[in-house]
Amino acid sequence: MPSNFTSNDLSFSPVSEDDFEDLLALRIAAMKDSLSRIGRFDPLRARERFQSGFSPENTRHVVVCGSRVGFVTVKPCDDGLLLDHLYVLPSFQGRGIGTLVLASIFQVADTDGKQIRVGALKESDSNRFYERHGFKVVSEGEWDNYFVRPCQTLA
Repeated sequence: MPSNFTSNDLSFSPVSEDDFEDLLALRIAAMKDSLSRIGRFDPLRARERFQSGFSPENTRHVVVCGSRVGFVTVKPCDDGLLLDHLYVLPSFQGRGIGTLVLASIFQVADTDGKQIRVGALKESDSNRFYERHGFKVVSEGEWDNYFVRPCQTLA
């Protein structure tokens, strides 16, 4: 596979209830280092948290060059969209996939006139990723930063 990808390499496929275990394993693989750094890695807690909000109807596999390499969950919320999950397998991170996924979400949000909310673990590299893509911190919790990306006016 190429070292960096383009939108032509990216597609999405539906998720079903049967995908839960695979998605959980991917989420744990993607978050383990960040959670371990702050002493919060607990596979049981990770399972419970993911299961409590698992929403197959709002989740899609991220597919690159025919291989499932991540998943994304975008849920409607009162004031726009909630980017609830965006995970890419560690071996595929840093190759532009997350940026391509965000671009597709931004297109939908901007077309619909909606802002996007997202939370990120304070010690995670994802904070810089979201800030680089126009998200601004609006609040902080004990373990997470909460970001908003306002709707961008389409020209």
